[in-house]
Amino acid sequence: MMIELLFKGERKEIYHNPQQFPFVVGDYAIVEAEKGEDLGIVNQIGSLLERKKSETPLRNVLRKPSALEVEQYRDNRRREFDAYQQCRRKIGEHNLDMKLVDVEYQFDGQKITFYFTAEKRVDFRELVKDLAGVYKVRIELRQIGVRDEAKRIGGFGGCGRKLCCSSWLKEFDPITTQCAKEQNLPLNPQKLSGLCGRLLCCLMYERDFYKEQTKKMPPIYSYYKNKDGTGQVIAYDVFKEMVTLKFDSNRYEKFSLEQLKELEYIPPTNEESEQSDDAEIANGDGKKS
Repeated sequence: MMIELLFKGERKEIYHNPQQFPFVVGDYAIVEAEKGEDLGIVNQIGSLLERKKSETPLRNVLRKPSALEVEQYRDNRRREFDAYQQCRRKIGEHNLDMKLVDVEYQFDGQKITFYFTAEKRVDFRELVKDLAGVYKVRIELRQIGVRDEAKRIGGFGGCGRKLCCSSWLKEFDPITTQCAKEQNLPLNPQKLSGLCGRLLCCLMYERDFYKEQTKKMPPIYSYYKNKDGTGQVIAYDVFKEMVTLKFDSNRYEKFSLEQLKELEYIPPTNEESEQSDDAEIANGDGKKS
């Protein structure tokens, strides 16, 4: 049987439970670490973990913690605050261009990991020596990106829900403004950026749907001709598969894709085709069309 444990900073890992300890979600468990032991909280149990596990060999659950070991775990959380302040002072003394994000004690106290962000590579060898001299344990400084920083700290997005990166996302996909353009969203950095300052991860969720639906739609600024005159395509609804045409005298009419097949199609000119990209972006108000 396998279980998934949750550690500080929304770090999740899957472990074998060879001794079949009876766990429920929310229990504490002591597991093998790279060097020593670590303690985490049971996050998931069941057959679905078979699909989530990676190719990396799994470590084992060692035991259920005693009351004293749970208190030691909580004491580690308190000690992390002091280590955070100590490391910040040392960073200032060494005049290093880096931002300390978080500190994590391994359960057995044999390792302390300091997470930081920086614009460039940082030579922190002297800082590691100083910290090792203070704490007398193995010190690891790990540079992370701003999206990983948001994942560790957590928070709530503009949607009102917990950040995707800190709740369920395992990997970060590359995101560009093209994703917003394909969904007719305005290129407004304030609306398109998450708490990390990077483009919203959720821009990727519906991208494939929009790309497929857009292929069905006629280009903006193209024309259709019927018995009432010639109308220009000015907008479309990818969900209802409806297209809005503008006729003379500012008359607007909506047509389904099936209805458009019965009309005569007139493609846009080259100049209109170039303008259509900008029109699709400006056409949105931040909502899905």
